[in-house]
Amino acid sequence: QVQLAESGGGLVQAGGSLRLSCAASGRTFSTRAWFRQPPGKEREFVAAITWSGGNTYYADSVKGRFTIARDNAKNTVYLQMNSLKPEDTAVYYCAALPLPIAGGNYYRPELYNSWGQGTQVTVSS
Repeated sequence: QVQLAESGGGLVQAGGSLRLSCAASGRTFSTRAWFRQPPGKEREFVAAITWSGGNTYYADSVKGRFTIARDNAKNTVYLQMNSLKPEDTAVYYCAALPLPIAGGNYYRPELYNSWGQGTQVTVSS
């Protein structure tokens, strides 16, 4: 059974840092990603990483503040979030796909076939 389990969310003050983890079980995935859903808004892309870790992709809103990384031996992907802002408040979801995503479409949630249950990140001002 394929499962993705996020951890590391919580409450932090603006300017602080959090590190999210997403452990996968049941199979390995070529493409790993993070999405988030702010209160009352649609789910949005945050970051993605290819199998080798050599290619990473970020939403403009998090570039320079967030870093995605993966440890394939542990089947785990991480999201280091620095300089957090109140607008980063959201439920963060990890997503995965067994195949590479072509054409730079990493930002499209409908292309991912496995999702975690989400972890809440709240940034206070």
